[in-house]
Amino acid sequence: MPQATAIQVPKQRQRALLVGVFVDGATAKDEFEASLDELEALADTAGAIVVGRVVQRRREIDPAFFVGRGKAEQIAEECDRSNIDLVIFDHELSPAQARNLEQVVKRRVIDRTELILDIFARRARTKQAKLQVELARLEYELPRLRHMWTHLSRTEGAPGVRGGPGEQQLELDRRRAYRKIAELQRQLREINKRVELRIQRRMDLFTVALVGYTNVGKSTLMNALTKAGVYVEDKLFATLDATTRVLVLKHGQKVLLTDTVGFINKLPPQLIASFHATLAEVRYADLLLHVADVTHPRMEEQVRVVEQTLIDIGASGKPTIMVLNKSDLLPPEVDREALRKRFCDACIVSALTGEGLEELKERIEAEYRRQRQTGAEAILPLSCGWLIRWVYEHASVLSEEVSDGLLRMNLLIEKPLAAKLQSMCEDSCDGARLIIKG
Repeated sequence: MPQATAIQVPKQRQRALLVGVFVDGATAKDEFEASLDELEALADTAGAIVVGRVVQRRREIDPAFFVGRGKAEQIAEECDRSNIDLVIFDHELSPAQARNLEQVVKRRVIDRTELILDIFARRARTKQAKLQVELARLEYELPRLRHMWTHLSRTEGAPGVRGGPGEQQLELDRRRAYRKIAELQRQLREINKRVELRIQRRMDLFTVALVGYTNVGKSTLMNALTKAGVYVEDKLFATLDATTRVLVLKHGQKVLLTDTVGFINKLPPQLIASFHATLAEVRYADLLLHVADVTHPRMEEQVRVVEQTLIDIGASGKPTIMVLNKSDLLPPEVDREALRKRFCDACIVSALTGEGLEELKERIEAEYRRQRQTGAEAILPLSCGWLIRWVYEHASVLSEEVSDGLLRMNLLIEKPLAAKLQSMCEDSCDGARLIIKG
């Protein structure tokens, strides 16, 4: 008899309740609401269904329950009423606050940091990304271990007396966590060395890094510019690993274009630290393309978050082209020229339709030339074939003309190679000259 095939039952999505606390004077009302909207998008990315929100206004945070005992009891009632599985706070909770809240609401309570860590863990694909996420999660959980075993020490160990089952398990867990963290750090140090060595080996190549808020279309832009085939999904943090491809510019120059992990408001510091190797691609880049979603209502705030994150990772002050993506979704009445000027002579593009991509590549080439190339005119005798071949191999020939036995070539050439060619002209061929135009 044929063997029966097991029916795959889809895992039921957890029902989530979001909690936000508006502290007087701490933030603007619209920023607070935007942060809650983003938290809902994060919950959706993590696979939860958001069925409600609880918002509280306070003068200061309650040290025991974050929202106060009374509000915690109201949240518990809402959880019972709406059949809630998970409560998500749009703030970082202390270990004690999370424990106290769970005792009242009788549901799992997590904060924004834990939610982002969970998303990163789900989306990590390569060994490097998995190690980075695991390290960040352990560093987040380590100070929270004590509260996982409080119930054991209360029921089986006397208060204030060490050595109960809970205390023993806590010490064992701590030792395991410290050993695991040390091992992960060792493995990541080795990866960091390999990554930095790889980057240093290609220092002679011009490198461009895509940076920006999560889900602004960086990977789609990468694919449009290089046909890279990078994974694209309309979800937060679809890309965690740096992907590098060759981009060929109009005059044949080859540059390296790298897609990087997206940033987000309140990005956990554990992730910034653990993703050192991935973010090295940004720190060592010659040029940044700061991609923003021009249709997003909070675009300017997202731009500020990215700029602050670049400062945090030591990558600020680099030459940058602002790229306003998703222009195909802009209403017709939007003044694009005013938009461009408002954002530092930004390049307005659509990675989906290809609008503005040629202008963007011209801007990249202009920066490449500014940093790496110089214009020159080479005047070479036709009899000096080997030198002519060298020029074709090492420079971009813009135009050429033959007269009186001489080949006149207008070039774009790497600055170190220009000095080498000038020396070769002076030493090797009678009548050969190189005129640097700058």
